[in-house]
Amino acid sequence: MATQKDQDIAMMLAAQVHLGTKNCTYQMERYVFKRRTDGIYIINLEKTYEKLQMAARAIVAIENPQDVMVQSARPYGQRAVFKFAQYLNCKYSAGRHTPGTFTNQIQKVFEEPRLLLVTDPRTDHQPIKESSYMNIPTIAFCDTDSPLNHVDIAIPANNKGKHSIAVLYYLLARMVLQMRGVVTPSNPWEVMVDLFFYREPEETKDGEDAAEDFAGDAAYLPAPVGAADNWGEPAAEAPVASYGAGGFEAAEFAAPAPDAPLGYVAPDSFAAGF
Repeated sequence: MATQKDQDIAMMLAAQVHLGTKNCTYQMERYVFKRRTDGIYIINLEKTYEKLQMAARAIVAIENPQDVMVQSARPYGQRAVFKFAQYLNCKYSAGRHTPGTFTNQIQKVFEEPRLLLVTDPRTDHQPIKESSYMNIPTIAFCDTDSPLNHVDIAIPANNKGKHSIAVLYYLLARMVLQMRGVVTPSNPWEVMVDLFFYREPEETKDGEDAAEDFAGDAAYLPAPVGAADNWGEPAAEAPVASYGAGGFEAAEFAAPAPDAPLGYVAPDSFAAGF
């Protein structure tokens, strides 16, 4: 029977977490397994899993979960960041980072986290720079071409695919919950990884339109005739109007009198000439 680690690595393989880029920095060479013939670097998932466990230990060491900040400027990671913060009860920031969030105390959005987790060191360079000013430890998902300046724990992985980012946040969240004792073998985590996947706005809109169409069609369905409690009984016949003893032909219908003609009426002298 496959262990939990084998299942997690198989999930990462299915999500293409191991695929890097065609460029590799000298700091990321230690995490590379080999290079394919087309120039793509392959990341060693064994080291990725070890770094995920190290990051989970660092997050668990923070007593107050609200002191952990998760950020993602990439659109593919914004839904995963939201779900990660929802299940771990930490703070998150999706989209553009407001400069001065960690350094300018006058701002309304000023934060003082004890730990920072970002999706990509290149797109999230501003919060990483500010965290270095305020001595905030930083965890980052790093691709083979990512700069590791001011990054304390680098998790080697593909941070450009929407499935890859979702699986990484899902595994990290589950590891943290396991170390906290919330998730145990007797009490497994029932959350599916699909909730962390990025959804296109068109997909969300199509789903809402389909739900509205279904609700609208249901509103025009005819009401059932007969006993509602017993569906086995035959439906009652619709009432037929009675027209008396003579039947339909004998029924008298009073036709309405025609209205007076409207418009111009010719005088008698004009009509007599024809």
